Amino acid sequence: MIDFTDVEFNKNWNDFLNKFSIQFGKKPDLNAILYLIGMQELGQGPKSFSKEQKQDLMHIATCKLFSALDYYQLDGVDQDGWPHWNQIKPLPKLNILEQEKLLKMQILDYFDDIL
Repeated sequence: MIDFTDVEFNKNWNDFLNKFSIQFGKKPDLNAILYLIGMQELGQGPKSFSKEQKQDLMHIATCKLFSALDYYQLDGVDQDGWPHWNQIKPLPKLNILEQEKLLKMQILDYFDDIL
């Protein structure tokens, strides 16, 4: 996991958002980024998804991101190609701002690994 001071973290996060803004034409929010990661992990390309499927994609993204910290493990893929995850240890007790920062740090790690 990337270990940033708040200043370094904020700079890296804002740089990341600016790169996304250039590529997609607008600054994404956290849910949009999770949705994109979920689509990437599903690997079925762009298509229309129901509201429930969009929530499932964000869950896939969260599990993928936290699997790097050994909180989740891929259990397998169902007949439709959707990955399923098992939680293997409890997530740390964090307040909402700490949770968001941890998620953002994992997003930065994720994109650093695939770019």
